[in-house]
Amino acid sequence: MIRVLLVDDQALLRAGFRALIDAEDDLEVVGEAGDGREAIDLARRTRPDVVLMDIRMPNVDGLEATRLISAEPQLADVRVIILTTFELDEYVFDALRNGASGFLLKDTEPLELLAAIRVVAGGEALMSPSITRRLIAEFASRSRPAATTGVLDVLTEREREVVALVGEGLTNAEIAERLVVSPATAKTHVSRAMTKLHARDRAQLVVLAYETGLVRPGWTN
Repeated sequence: MIRVLLVDDQALLRAGFRALIDAEDDLEVVGEAGDGREAIDLARRTRPDVVLMDIRMPNVDGLEATRLISAEPQLADVRVIILTTFELDEYVFDALRNGASGFLLKDTEPLELLAAIRVVAGGEALMSPSITRRLIAEFASRSRPAATTGVLDVLTEREREVVALVGEGLTNAEIAERLVVSPATAKTHVSRAMTKLHARDRAQLVVLAYETGLVRPGWTN
């Protein structure tokens, strides 16, 4: 059973999400929070697998709540999906940097939302849709300058190449096709890169790819 925590200051929206999620045999809502502070407390008490997190909320906003949840060792297995609208897109890259595993638009189709919860609970990140690739590039262009440290020195040449492709938003299957290797080999390279870079998931690899200058906004290979 995948345990979900709902965080949004609109009770009606939470009720809609709860009805949708609780109707699924493999999903259950374990709590609801109306602001980030309450979300942090509930995450500690309920240990959800996935948090659906709004951004703009009173007291503690979704960005700070995501950062604090991701920073707690006892919540290392908790994954956060940011819920946003086009008007709030400028916050998404900061959310990924703060530890979110991806983001969804609030008008996402119900089946897509349910699929996203399952994908993130399984350890993946919402990095493959084409809209995500375009938005990540836009946010990255506004982010801080590329780091000059040797953070990528721990990677092999092939692993650096794979992280760059993850930064483009490619899935394991697409990486395998690009590099002419098997999907299993691509997955292994991604997993090793995550381990070496202490990345929680693919979303964090995307952030690192941009922040280290391995990938630049607008680049395509």
